[in-house]
Amino acid sequence: MKRVLYYAIPIALCFVVGWTAMLFQRESLAEWYPTLAKPVITPPNKLFPIAWSVIYICMGLSIGRLLALGDRRFVWLWVLQLLLNFLWSPMFFAIESPIAGLAIIVMLDIAVLSYAIVTWRASHFASLLMLPYLAWLGLATYLNFYIWLYN
Repeated sequence: MKRVLYYAIPIALCFVVGWTAMLFQRESLAEWYPTLAKPVITPPNKLFPIAWSVIYICMGLSIGRLLALGDRRFVWLWVLQLLLNFLWSPMFFAIESPIAGLAIIVMLDIAVLSYAIVTWRASHFASLLMLPYLAWLGLATYLNFYIWLYN
C-alpha cells in the first residue's frame, strides 16, 4: 500500500495544483484570451485539459518512481517546477501579463529540463516520463512568446 502512495499522492497533488491554477484563468479565458493574436499552431481549447491530465500523471509517476526507489534527492526540484507551473497561470492570465508569463515559463522550462537531466542516473524511467511535459512546455513557451510579441 505504501508504494501506491508514492505515486498516488504526487499525482493528486499535480491535479490539485492544476485545478487551483485553473481558477486564475476562468475570467481571462472567457474575456481576454480570445482577443489575443495567436499563432496558427495554437491547439484547440479542448486539447488543453487532456494534455495537462496526461502530463500531471507523468509528473506524478516520475517523482513517485524516485520515491519508491528511496531517492528523495530531487524532490525539491520537482516541487520547484510544480510551483512555477502554478505561478504561470496567475502571471499570464490573472494579471494578463504575457511578459510575466514568459519569464515564469522560461524558468519552468529550465527547472523541468534540469529535473529530467539530473534524474537520468537515478531512474531512466522517471526522467523519460518528463518528456511529454517538456514537449508541451516547448509549445507553450512558443505560444507565450508569440502572444507577448504580437499583442
